[in-house]
Amino acid sequence: MEQHELVIIGGGPAGLAAAATAAKAGVESLLMDEQATPGGQVYRAVGETSVQRAALLGPDYQRGRELVEQFNDSGAGYLPNTTLWNLNDHRQIGILRDGQASLICADRVIIASGAMERPIPFPGWTLPGVMTAGAGQILLKSSGLVPGNGLVLAGVGPLLLLLAWQYLRAGVKIHAILDMAPTGNLWKALPHLPNALRAHHYILKGLQYQLQLKWAGVKFFNGVTDLQAVGNDSLEAVEFTHRNSRQSIKTPLLFSHFGVIPDSHLSRCTACDHRWDSAQLCWRPVTDEWGNSSLDGISVIGDGAGIGGAVAARHAGRVAAFESVRALGYMNEKQRDEAAREDQRWMKDDLRIRPFLEALFRPPSALLSESEDKTLVCRCEEINAGEIRCAIRAGHEDTNQIKFLTRCGMGPCQGRQCDNAVSQIVAHELGVDMLVAGGYRIRPPIRPLTIEQLAALDVGSVSK
Repeated sequence: MEQHELVIIGGGPAGLAAAATAAKAGVESLLMDEQATPGGQVYRAVGETSVQRAALLGPDYQRGRELVEQFNDSGAGYLPNTTLWNLNDHRQIGILRDGQASLICADRVIIASGAMERPIPFPGWTLPGVMTAGAGQILLKSSGLVPGNGLVLAGVGPLLLLLAWQYLRAGVKIHAILDMAPTGNLWKALPHLPNALRAHHYILKGLQYQLQLKWAGVKFFNGVTDLQAVGNDSLEAVEFTHRNSRQSIKTPLLFSHFGVIPDSHLSRCTACDHRWDSAQLCWRPVTDEWGNSSLDGISVIGDGAGIGGAVAARHAGRVAAFESVRALGYMNEKQRDEAAREDQRWMKDDLRIRPFLEALFRPPSALLSESEDKTLVCRCEEINAGEIRCAIRAGHEDTNQIKFLTRCGMGPCQGRQCDNAVSQIVAHELGVDMLVAGGYRIRPPIRPLTIEQLAALDVGSVSK
Protein backbone atom coordinates (compact mmCIF):
# COMPACT_ATOMS: atom_id res chain seq x y z
CA MET A 1 0.00 0.00 0.00
CA GLU A 2 1.24 3.46 -0.92
CA GLN A 3 2.54 5.35 2.13
CA HIS A 4 2.69 9.14 2.52
CA GLU A 5 3.77 11.44 5.33
CA LEU A 6 0.83 13.81 5.03
CA VAL A 7 -2.37 13.52 3.00
CA ILE A 8 -4.67 16.53 2.71
CA ILE A 9 -8.24 15.87 1.61
CA GLY A 10 -9.97 18.75 -0.15
CA GLY A 11 -8.65 21.44 -2.50
CA GLY A 12 -10.41 24.50 -1.11
CA PRO A 13 -8.75 27.37 0.79
CA ALA A 14 -8.01 25.28 3.91
CA GLY A 15 -6.58 22.31 2.00
CA LEU A 16 -4.51 24.43 -0.39
CA ALA A 17 -3.01 26.47 2.45
CA ALA A 18 -2.24 23.35 4.47
CA ALA A 19 -0.61 21.52 1.55
CA ALA A 20 1.52 24.49 0.47
CA THR A 21 2.66 25.28 4.02
CA ALA A 22 3.60 21.70 4.88
CA ALA A 23 5.40 21.11 1.58
CA LYS A 24 7.47 24.26 1.97
CA ALA A 25 8.52 23.02 5.42
CA GLY A 26 9.89 19.83 3.85
CA VAL A 27 6.99 17.44 4.53
CA GLU A 28 6.09 14.98 1.76
CA SER A 29 2.54 16.20 1.19
CA LEU A 30 -0.22 14.92 -1.08
CA LEU A 31 -3.42 16.87 -1.79
CA MET A 32 -6.37 14.98 -3.24
CA ASP A 33 -9.62 16.50 -4.45
CA GLU A 34 -12.76 15.55 -6.38
CA GLN A 35 -12.47 18.53 -8.70
CA ALA A 36 -10.31 18.73 -11.81
CA THR A 37 -8.55 21.92 -10.69
CA PRO A 38 -7.62 23.37 -7.28
CA GLY A 39 -9.82 25.96 -5.60
CA GLY A 40 -12.73 24.19 -3.93
CA GLN A 41 -16.20 25.63 -4.19
CA VAL A 42 -15.18 29.14 -3.11
CA TYR A 43 -12.39 29.46 -5.69
CA ARG A 44 -13.74 26.97 -8.20
CA ALA A 45 -11.79 27.05 -11.49
CA VAL A 46 -10.11 30.30 -10.44
CA GLY A 47 -6.88 29.37 -12.23
CA GLU A 48 -8.71 28.86 -15.55
CA THR A 49 -11.28 31.65 -15.28
CA SER A 50 -11.00 34.53 -17.72
CA VAL A 51 -10.13 37.99 -16.43
CA GLN A 52 -13.60 39.22 -17.42
CA ARG A 53 -15.46 36.49 -15.54
CA ALA A 54 -13.20 36.82 -12.51
CA ALA A 55 -13.93 40.55 -12.38
CA LEU A 56 -17.66 39.79 -12.55
CA LEU A 57 -17.39 37.35 -9.62
CA GLY A 58 -15.73 39.97 -7.44
CA PRO A 59 -12.48 40.58 -5.57
CA ASP A 60 -13.07 37.87 -2.94
CA TYR A 61 -13.06 35.25 -5.69
CA GLN A 62 -10.01 36.72 -7.38
CA ARG A 63 -7.95 36.37 -4.18
CA GLY A 64 -8.01 32.65 -4.76
CA ARG A 65 -5.53 32.97 -7.63
CA GLU A 66 -2.70 33.79 -5.25
CA LEU A 67 -3.50 30.79 -3.05
CA VAL A 68 -3.60 28.42 -6.04
CA GLU A 69 -0.28 29.80 -7.30
CA GLN A 70 1.30 29.28 -3.86
CA PHE A 71 0.12 25.68 -3.90
CA ASN A 72 1.37 25.08 -7.45
CA ASP A 73 4.80 26.46 -6.51
CA SER A 74 5.09 24.51 -3.24
CA GLY A 75 6.05 21.13 -4.63
CA ALA A 76 3.14 19.34 -2.94
CA GLY A 77 1.74 16.29 -4.71
CA TYR A 78 -1.69 16.59 -6.26
CA LEU A 79 -4.39 14.05 -7.17
CA PRO A 80 -7.33 15.77 -8.92
CA ASN A 81 -10.51 13.96 -10.03
CA THR A 82 -10.20 11.69 -7.01
CA THR A 83 -13.24 10.39 -5.13
CA LEU A 84 -12.83 9.27 -1.53
CA TRP A 85 -15.00 6.39 -0.45
CA ASN A 86 -13.43 5.58 2.95
CA LEU A 87 -11.15 6.84 5.70
CA ASN A 88 -10.58 4.80 8.85
CA ASP A 89 -8.87 5.39 12.19
CA HIS A 90 -5.71 3.67 10.87
CA ARG A 91 -5.46 6.56 8.37
CA GLN A 92 -6.09 4.22 5.45
CA ILE A 93 -7.78 6.11 2.65
CA GLY A 94 -9.98 4.51 0.00
CA ILE A 95 -9.86 6.40 -3.29
CA LEU A 96 -11.37 6.03 -6.74
CA ARG A 97 -9.50 7.36 -9.79
CA ASP A 98 -10.16 6.59 -13.45
CA GLY A 99 -12.69 3.97 -12.39
CA GLN A 100 -10.17 2.06 -10.26
CA ALA A 101 -10.42 1.72 -6.47
CA SER A 102 -7.25 1.66 -4.38
CA LEU A 103 -5.96 2.24 -0.86
CA ILE A 104 -3.24 4.55 0.40
CA CYS A 105 -1.99 5.18 3.91
CA ALA A 106 -0.65 8.28 5.66
CA ASP A 107 1.26 9.13 8.82
CA ARG A 108 -1.08 12.08 9.21
CA VAL A 109 -4.32 13.12 7.52
CA ILE A 110 -5.86 16.59 7.30
CA ILE A 111 -9.53 16.62 6.32
CA ALA A 112 -10.46 19.87 4.60
CA SER A 113 -13.79 18.75 3.15
CA GLY A 114 -15.36 22.21 3.22
CA ALA A 115 -19.02 23.06 3.44
CA MET A 116 -22.22 21.97 1.77
CA GLU A 117 -25.53 23.73 1.45
CA ARG A 118 -27.94 22.94 4.27
CA PRO A 119 -30.50 20.59 2.71
CA ILE A 120 -34.02 21.65 3.66
CA PRO A 121 -36.93 20.03 1.82
CA PHE A 122 -39.96 22.13 0.99
CA PRO A 123 -43.00 21.39 -1.20
CA GLY A 124 -41.91 21.15 -4.83
CA TRP A 125 -38.15 21.31 -4.22
CA THR A 126 -37.55 18.34 -6.54
CA LEU A 127 -39.32 19.92 -9.54
CA PRO A 128 -37.20 20.63 -12.65
CA GLY A 129 -36.43 24.34 -12.53
CA VAL A 130 -35.73 24.31 -8.79
CA MET A 131 -32.07 24.18 -7.82
CA THR A 132 -29.79 25.42 -5.08
CA ALA A 133 -27.98 28.74 -5.18
CA GLY A 134 -24.72 26.83 -4.81
CA ALA A 135 -25.43 24.88 -7.99
CA GLY A 136 -26.12 28.14 -9.80
CA GLN A 137 -22.81 29.53 -8.61
CA ILE A 138 -20.96 26.41 -9.78
CA LEU A 139 -22.34 26.92 -13.27
CA LEU A 140 -21.34 30.57 -13.20
CA LYS A 141 -17.79 29.94 -11.98
CA SER A 142 -16.97 26.86 -14.04
CA SER A 143 -18.74 27.64 -17.31
CA GLY A 144 -19.93 31.23 -17.20
CA LEU A 145 -23.55 30.03 -17.48
CA VAL A 146 -26.29 32.34 -16.18
CA PRO A 147 -30.06 31.85 -15.95
CA GLY A 148 -32.60 33.61 -18.11
CA ASN A 149 -34.50 36.63 -16.87
CA GLY A 150 -37.22 36.22 -14.26
CA LEU A 151 -35.16 34.33 -11.69
CA VAL A 152 -36.46 34.07 -8.11
CA LEU A 153 -34.11 33.44 -5.19
CA ALA A 154 -35.45 32.24 -1.83
CA GLY A 155 -34.08 31.28 1.56
CA VAL A 156 -31.57 32.68 4.04
CA GLY A 157 -27.87 33.36 4.14
CA PRO A 158 -25.24 35.66 2.63
CA LEU A 159 -24.83 33.49 -0.49
CA LEU A 160 -28.25 34.61 -1.74
CA LEU A 161 -27.10 38.22 -1.76
CA LEU A 162 -23.71 37.41 -3.25
CA LEU A 163 -25.15 35.32 -6.09
CA ALA A 164 -27.84 37.91 -6.83
CA TRP A 165 -25.15 40.62 -6.95
CA GLN A 166 -23.01 38.52 -9.31
CA TYR A 167 -25.98 37.86 -11.58
CA LEU A 168 -26.83 41.56 -11.58
CA ARG A 169 -23.30 42.32 -12.79
CA ALA A 170 -23.76 39.66 -15.49
CA GLY A 171 -26.89 41.40 -16.78
CA VAL A 172 -29.46 38.92 -15.42
CA LYS A 173 -32.84 40.39 -14.49
CA ILE A 174 -33.82 39.06 -11.07
CA HIS A 175 -37.53 39.05 -10.41
CA ALA A 176 -37.46 38.79 -6.63
CA ILE A 177 -35.53 37.75 -3.54
CA LEU A 178 -37.62 35.99 -0.90
CA ASP A 179 -35.89 36.43 2.45
CA MET A 180 -37.11 33.67 4.78
CA ALA A 181 -35.13 34.72 7.86
CA PRO A 182 -37.58 35.25 10.76
CA THR A 183 -38.11 38.94 11.49
CA GLY A 184 -36.97 38.43 15.09
CA ASN A 185 -33.50 37.33 13.99
CA LEU A 186 -32.21 40.91 13.86
CA TRP A 187 -32.99 41.52 17.53
CA LYS A 188 -31.28 38.26 18.48
CA ALA A 189 -28.24 39.23 16.43
CA LEU A 190 -27.85 42.75 17.86
CA PRO A 191 -26.07 41.67 21.11
CA HIS A 192 -23.34 40.18 18.90
CA LEU A 193 -22.93 43.36 16.83
CA PRO A 194 -20.21 45.09 18.93
CA ASN A 195 -17.89 42.12 18.56
CA ALA A 196 -18.85 41.68 14.91
CA LEU A 197 -17.76 45.23 14.14
CA ARG A 198 -14.17 44.02 14.57
CA ALA A 199 -14.81 42.36 11.20
CA HIS A 200 -16.99 45.20 9.87
CA HIS A 201 -15.91 44.77 6.25
CA TYR A 202 -18.25 41.77 5.98
CA ILE A 203 -21.21 43.86 7.16
CA LEU A 204 -20.37 46.71 4.80
CA LYS A 205 -20.07 44.27 1.90
CA GLY A 206 -23.52 42.79 2.61
CA LEU A 207 -25.08 46.25 2.83
CA GLN A 208 -23.42 47.19 -0.46
CA TYR A 209 -24.93 44.14 -2.18
CA GLN A 210 -28.39 44.96 -0.86
CA LEU A 211 -28.26 48.61 -1.91
CA GLN A 212 -27.08 47.83 -5.42
CA LEU A 213 -29.77 45.19 -5.87
CA LYS A 214 -32.50 47.52 -4.64
CA TRP A 215 -31.23 50.36 -6.86
CA ALA A 216 -31.48 47.94 -9.79
CA GLY A 217 -35.16 47.38 -9.00
CA VAL A 218 -34.94 43.87 -7.51
CA LYS A 219 -37.98 43.19 -5.31
CA PHE A 220 -37.25 42.10 -1.73
CA PHE A 221 -39.85 40.21 0.32
CA ASN A 222 -38.81 39.94 3.98
CA GLY A 223 -40.16 37.51 6.57
CA VAL A 224 -41.43 35.07 3.94
CA THR A 225 -42.97 31.79 5.13
CA ASP A 226 -44.66 28.72 3.61
CA LEU A 227 -42.51 28.54 0.48
CA GLN A 228 -43.81 26.22 -2.23
CA ALA A 229 -42.64 25.46 -5.75
CA VAL A 230 -45.64 24.78 -8.00
CA GLY A 231 -45.83 23.04 -11.34
CA ASN A 232 -46.70 19.84 -13.18
CA ASP A 233 -43.72 18.60 -15.17
CA SER A 234 -41.53 21.58 -14.23
CA LEU A 235 -41.60 24.73 -12.14
CA GLU A 236 -44.34 27.16 -13.13
CA ALA A 237 -44.65 29.43 -10.11
CA VAL A 238 -43.41 30.12 -6.59
CA GLU A 239 -46.02 30.56 -3.87
CA PHE A 240 -45.33 32.03 -0.44
CA THR A 241 -46.83 33.94 2.46
CA HIS A 242 -45.73 37.54 3.03
CA ARG A 243 -47.29 39.78 5.70
CA ASN A 244 -50.13 37.29 6.21
CA SER A 245 -50.98 37.40 2.50
CA ARG A 246 -50.58 34.44 0.13
CA GLN A 247 -48.69 35.45 -3.00
CA SER A 248 -47.58 33.84 -6.23
CA ILE A 249 -44.83 34.68 -8.72
CA LYS A 250 -44.76 33.02 -12.13
CA THR A 251 -41.25 31.85 -12.92
CA PRO A 252 -39.49 28.93 -14.61
CA LEU A 253 -36.52 29.05 -12.25
CA LEU A 254 -36.12 29.14 -8.48
CA PHE A 255 -32.79 29.09 -6.64
CA SER A 256 -33.06 28.18 -2.96
CA HIS A 257 -30.49 28.47 -0.20
CA PHE A 258 -30.70 27.94 3.57
CA GLY A 259 -27.14 28.47 4.66
CA VAL A 260 -24.19 26.10 4.72
CA ILE A 261 -23.06 23.37 7.10
CA PRO A 262 -19.84 21.34 7.39
CA ASP A 263 -19.52 18.48 4.93
CA SER A 264 -18.91 16.05 7.78
CA HIS A 265 -19.58 12.68 6.15
CA LEU A 266 -15.89 11.83 5.82
CA SER A 267 -14.99 12.84 9.37
CA ARG A 268 -18.00 10.94 10.71
CA CYS A 269 -16.90 7.88 8.75
CA THR A 270 -13.73 7.83 10.87
CA ALA A 271 -15.86 7.73 14.03
CA CYS A 272 -13.99 10.66 15.57
CA ASP A 273 -16.00 12.60 18.15
CA HIS A 274 -18.66 14.98 16.87
CA ARG A 275 -21.06 17.35 18.64
CA TRP A 276 -24.25 19.15 17.69
CA ASP A 277 -23.65 22.87 17.26
CA SER A 278 -26.87 24.60 18.26
CA ALA A 279 -25.73 27.95 16.84
CA GLN A 280 -24.79 26.64 13.38
CA LEU A 281 -27.45 23.89 13.49
CA CYS A 282 -25.11 21.14 12.34
CA TRP A 283 -22.90 18.26 13.39
CA ARG A 284 -19.27 19.23 13.64
CA PRO A 285 -16.14 17.35 14.72
CA VAL A 286 -14.60 18.05 18.09
CA THR A 287 -11.19 19.62 17.45
CA ASP A 288 -8.55 21.49 19.42
CA GLU A 289 -6.91 24.81 18.56
CA TRP A 290 -4.59 23.03 16.08
CA GLY A 291 -7.36 21.18 14.24
CA ASN A 292 -6.59 17.81 15.89
CA SER A 293 -9.59 15.51 16.16
CA SER A 294 -10.15 12.87 18.85
CA LEU A 295 -8.27 10.34 16.66
CA ASP A 296 -4.50 10.31 16.61
CA GLY A 297 -3.03 11.75 13.42
CA ILE A 298 -6.33 12.98 11.94
CA SER A 299 -7.14 16.70 11.80
CA VAL A 300 -10.28 18.42 10.54
CA ILE A 301 -10.04 22.06 9.48
CA GLY A 302 -11.80 24.88 7.66
CA ASP A 303 -15.54 24.83 7.06
CA GLY A 304 -15.51 21.05 7.45
CA ALA A 305 -14.87 21.64 11.16
CA GLY A 306 -17.38 24.48 11.54
CA ILE A 307 -18.43 27.30 9.24
CA GLY A 308 -15.99 30.19 9.32
CA GLY A 309 -15.58 31.29 5.70
CA ALA A 310 -12.72 31.25 3.20
CA VAL A 311 -10.37 33.64 5.00
CA ALA A 312 -10.56 31.80 8.32
CA ALA A 313 -10.21 28.48 6.46
CA ARG A 314 -6.97 29.61 4.86
CA HIS A 315 -5.47 30.49 8.25
CA ALA A 316 -6.79 27.25 9.77
CA GLY A 317 -5.04 25.32 6.99
CA ARG A 318 -1.71 26.93 7.80
CA VAL A 319 -2.15 26.34 11.55
CA ALA A 320 -2.95 22.64 11.03
CA ALA A 321 0.01 22.33 8.67
CA PHE A 322 2.40 23.67 11.30
CA GLU A 323 1.00 21.14 13.78
CA SER A 324 1.58 18.32 11.27
CA VAL A 325 5.11 19.58 10.60
CA ARG A 326 5.75 19.40 14.37
CA ALA A 327 4.16 15.97 14.77
CA LEU A 328 6.27 14.59 11.93
CA GLY A 329 9.45 15.85 13.53
CA TYR A 330 10.33 18.78 11.26
CA MET A 331 10.03 21.40 14.01
CA ASN A 332 9.56 21.53 17.77
CA GLU A 333 6.64 22.97 19.75
CA LYS A 334 8.29 26.35 20.23
CA GLN A 335 8.94 26.69 16.50
CA ARG A 336 5.37 25.61 15.73
CA ASP A 337 3.91 28.15 18.14
CA GLU A 338 6.00 30.95 16.67
CA ALA A 339 5.19 29.99 13.08
CA ALA A 340 1.44 29.78 13.72
CA ARG A 341 1.01 32.84 15.94
CA GLU A 342 0.03 35.32 13.22
CA ASP A 343 -2.37 32.92 11.52
CA GLN A 344 -4.09 32.16 14.83
CA ARG A 345 -4.49 35.87 15.52
CA TRP A 346 -5.91 36.62 12.08
CA MET A 347 -8.25 33.63 12.26
CA LYS A 348 -9.56 34.71 15.67
CA ASP A 349 -10.26 38.24 14.40
CA ASP A 350 -11.96 37.00 11.25
CA LEU A 351 -14.27 34.66 13.18
CA ARG A 352 -15.64 37.49 15.35
CA ILE A 353 -18.42 38.00 12.78
CA ARG A 354 -19.75 34.43 13.05
CA PRO A 355 -22.09 34.70 16.10
CA PHE A 356 -23.73 37.75 14.52
CA LEU A 357 -24.21 36.03 11.16
CA GLU A 358 -25.44 32.80 12.72
CA ALA A 359 -28.13 34.65 14.64
CA LEU A 360 -29.07 36.95 11.75
CA PHE A 361 -29.37 34.21 9.14
CA ARG A 362 -30.75 31.42 11.31
CA PRO A 363 -33.37 29.50 9.27
CA PRO A 364 -36.92 29.33 10.64
CA SER A 365 -37.48 26.34 12.91
CA ALA A 366 -40.62 25.32 11.03
CA LEU A 367 -38.56 24.71 7.89
CA LEU A 368 -36.25 22.38 9.78
CA SER A 369 -38.78 20.14 11.45
CA GLU A 370 -42.33 20.79 10.26
CA SER A 371 -42.28 19.79 6.58
CA GLU A 372 -45.63 18.80 5.11
CA ASP A 373 -46.19 15.05 5.16
CA LYS A 374 -46.17 14.84 1.36
CA THR A 375 -42.84 16.68 1.04
CA LEU A 376 -39.99 14.45 -0.14
CA VAL A 377 -37.18 14.29 2.41
CA CYS A 378 -35.03 11.61 0.77
CA ARG A 379 -35.11 12.14 -2.98
CA CYS A 380 -32.84 9.13 -3.64
CA GLU A 381 -35.34 6.65 -2.16
CA GLU A 382 -38.42 8.90 -2.56
CA ILE A 383 -39.33 8.91 1.14
CA ASN A 384 -41.56 11.74 2.33
CA ALA A 385 -41.88 13.40 5.74
CA GLY A 386 -45.16 11.58 6.45
CA GLU A 387 -43.51 8.16 6.11
CA ILE A 388 -40.81 9.21 8.57
CA ARG A 389 -43.41 10.43 11.07
CA CYS A 390 -45.37 7.16 10.71
CA ALA A 391 -42.21 5.21 11.56
CA ILE A 392 -41.62 7.39 14.64
CA ARG A 393 -45.22 7.00 15.83
CA ALA A 394 -44.92 3.23 15.35
CA GLY A 395 -42.22 3.23 18.01
CA HIS A 396 -39.04 3.57 15.94
CA GLU A 397 -37.43 6.45 17.79
CA ASP A 398 -33.82 6.01 16.71
CA THR A 399 -32.68 7.84 13.57
CA ASN A 400 -30.80 4.79 12.32
CA GLN A 401 -33.78 2.52 12.95
CA ILE A 402 -35.81 4.80 10.73
CA LYS A 403 -33.06 4.64 8.11
CA PHE A 404 -33.15 0.82 8.08
CA LEU A 405 -36.95 0.66 8.11
CA THR A 406 -37.63 3.22 5.36
CA ARG A 407 -34.32 3.15 3.39
CA CYS A 408 -34.20 6.92 3.89
CA GLY A 409 -30.49 7.76 3.53
CA MET A 410 -29.53 4.51 1.77
CA GLY A 411 -29.48 5.88 -1.79
CA PRO A 412 -26.54 7.11 -3.90
CA CYS A 413 -25.89 10.19 -1.73
CA GLN A 414 -25.70 7.98 1.41
CA GLY A 415 -27.74 10.40 3.47
CA ARG A 416 -25.85 13.61 2.67
CA GLN A 417 -29.10 15.30 1.63
CA CYS A 418 -31.51 13.88 4.20
CA ASP A 419 -29.47 13.17 7.34
CA ASN A 420 -30.06 16.47 9.12
CA ALA A 421 -33.68 16.73 7.98
CA VAL A 422 -34.56 13.30 9.37
CA SER A 423 -32.81 14.07 12.67
CA GLN A 424 -34.71 17.36 12.96
CA ILE A 425 -38.03 15.61 12.35
CA VAL A 426 -37.21 12.95 14.98
CA ALA A 427 -36.22 15.61 17.52
CA HIS A 428 -39.39 17.61 16.87
CA GLU A 429 -41.75 14.63 16.98
CA LEU A 430 -40.26 13.24 20.20
CA GLY A 431 -39.64 16.61 21.85
CA VAL A 432 -35.94 15.89 22.41
CA ASP A 433 -32.77 17.75 21.50
CA MET A 434 -30.55 16.79 18.59
CA LEU A 435 -28.00 15.00 20.75
CA VAL A 436 -30.72 12.55 21.77
CA ALA A 437 -32.15 12.24 18.26
CA GLY A 438 -28.65 11.62 16.88
CA GLY A 439 -27.63 11.33 13.26
CA TYR A 440 -26.92 8.57 10.77
CA ARG A 441 -24.01 6.22 11.38
CA ILE A 442 -21.79 6.79 8.38
CA ARG A 443 -20.21 3.66 6.97
CA PRO A 444 -18.09 3.08 3.87
CA PRO A 445 -18.41 3.39 1.01
CA ILE A 446 -19.50 6.99 1.46
CA ARG A 447 -19.52 7.43 -2.31
CA PRO A 448 -20.96 4.95 -4.85
CA LEU A 449 -18.60 2.08 -5.62
CA THR A 450 -19.34 -0.89 -7.86
CA ILE A 451 -18.92 -4.53 -6.83
CA GLU A 452 -16.42 -4.90 -9.68
CA GLN A 453 -14.30 -2.05 -8.30
CA LEU A 454 -14.36 -3.54 -4.82
CA ALA A 455 -13.52 -7.01 -6.15
CA ALA A 456 -10.45 -5.65 -7.92
CA LEU A 457 -9.20 -4.00 -4.73
CA ASP A 458 -6.05 -5.45 -3.14
CA VAL A 459 -7.06 -5.93 0.50
CA GLY A 460 -4.05 -7.95 1.60
CA SER A 461 -2.57 -5.16 3.68
CA VAL A 462 -5.76 -3.57 4.98
CA SER A 463 -5.89 -3.10 8.77
CA LYS A 464 -8.78 -4.77 10.48
